[in-house]
Amino acid sequence: MHTLEHQVLAYIKEQQLIKSGDKLLIACSGGVDSMALLSFFYHFQHYFNIELAVAHVDHMLRGEQSAQDRQFVEQACEDWAIPFYSCAIPIAEIQKKEGGNMQAICRKERYHFFETVMHTHKFTKLVTAHHADDQLESMLMAMTKASSLNGLKGILPSRKFQQFTVIRPFLMVTKDEIGEYLHSKGHLYREDPSNAKNDYTRNRFRHNVVPVLKEENPLVSRHAVHIAQQLLEDDTYLMELAEERFSKLFLKVDKNCYKVKVSELQKEPLALQRRLILILLSYLYNDSNTIQSYALCTTILTLFSMSDGSRALDLPENFIARQQYDEVVFEYKQQNLRTSNQQIALNEWCVLGTMRIYIGELAQCDEDLLQKYPHHFFAASSVSFPLFVRAPRQGDRILLQGMQHQKKVSRIFIDDKIPFTKRASWPLLVDANDDLLAIVAVRVNNKFSNVKSAEHEMVLLVDSNERL
Repeated sequence: MHTLEHQVLAYIKEQQLIKSGDKLLIACSGGVDSMALLSFFYHFQHYFNIELAVAHVDHMLRGEQSAQDRQFVEQACEDWAIPFYSCAIPIAEIQKKEGGNMQAICRKERYHFFETVMHTHKFTKLVTAHHADDQLESMLMAMTKASSLNGLKGILPSRKFQQFTVIRPFLMVTKDEIGEYLHSKGHLYREDPSNAKNDYTRNRFRHNVVPVLKEENPLVSRHAVHIAQQLLEDDTYLMELAEERFSKLFLKVDKNCYKVKVSELQKEPLALQRRLILILLSYLYNDSNTIQSYALCTTILTLFSMSDGSRALDLPENFIARQQYDEVVFEYKQQNLRTSNQQIALNEWCVLGTMRIYIGELAQCDEDLLQKYPHHFFAASSVSFPLFVRAPRQGDRILLQGMQHQKKVSRIFIDDKIPFTKRASWPLLVDANDDLLAIVAVRVNNKFSNVKSAEHEMVLLVDSNERL
């Protein structure tokens, strides 16, 4: 048995990549790596008790050459009696129409075809020929992008792909070993000329960086695989701990809102803090780039460096993280109250964003409402109707009960610990002369009383959990 076969068999067993009865779809371009992969499974299909088939995609980027690649792979499958599925995709036309990165388009379209074949013919796993040199290149590229730990974990031995699984049985062997193995079997392969160009990032690393590292140590690619595997195992364990702690530390208020105590998060080791933030981002976002952003995670953690004062951080997709002393709230931004006056209809509820108010005649107000909601009584003659709600303006002042001088609204916001991210849109109740009657759900002016008297014909009710 060839040395590569020993290594691959041991790796498949260690990673539990294949089980008896699997239906494997092998992605085969016709190059040395994928032809060696196909050869390996052709010789070991009975050993594993599996079914094999091959999928090939012609990206139509090299004219007759790529068409010949397709014919070459199809002929090999015919010789070995292996089912063959293929398609031709006009990648250049797609890029011209939609724009974007050529390699990303190729990958997206290729995997879409694989998914279709697997679903139609009930395959269980997709097999790709990624190897140790690919792993080293991936880790090096991740480092140049200032990636998160996820990037340094590189190519995974197996991963979920839609409802299927992708496996990489060659991940522990190098490209040189793969080439020697295919040569020993006497099998041919097709060479893609684009692999020699430096147009793509991976090719530049492959041609210019990896050879220098291999001069220092020929086993560097295999070391990269070991390091990636250790990082994966460590991170998996730490993420399990973080998932457990997340449910205890973070309170889910609604679909897009979570609360956490600064002092409680500070008690966690920094390694867990980072993962707790990554878990939170996974709940808020669908975009993997946002979820795994090292810069975003680090920026959010700065909110937890202090537990005093107020600060806020704008997040992608209209989310915001706002700190108010020992609490940080992650939520979707509320629509700001319009700056123009909103007239208040009497004797009915008026919705103001996340709160609502009722202003009406006391005689028409049900006693149950007075028991249920905070209420303020006032005389109709003390205000000028109609009443309005508007957003705060610079210099706004209010005359509070028992005070001789008006107090700045901005000062009340600070004293009452109103999150400063909400201050610009907090609703203010004013009369027809723009006299400030109330900072809704916060303070009322000296024309209101919590104790009902004979002169009080009107009532203000407030329904709000904004300050809980």
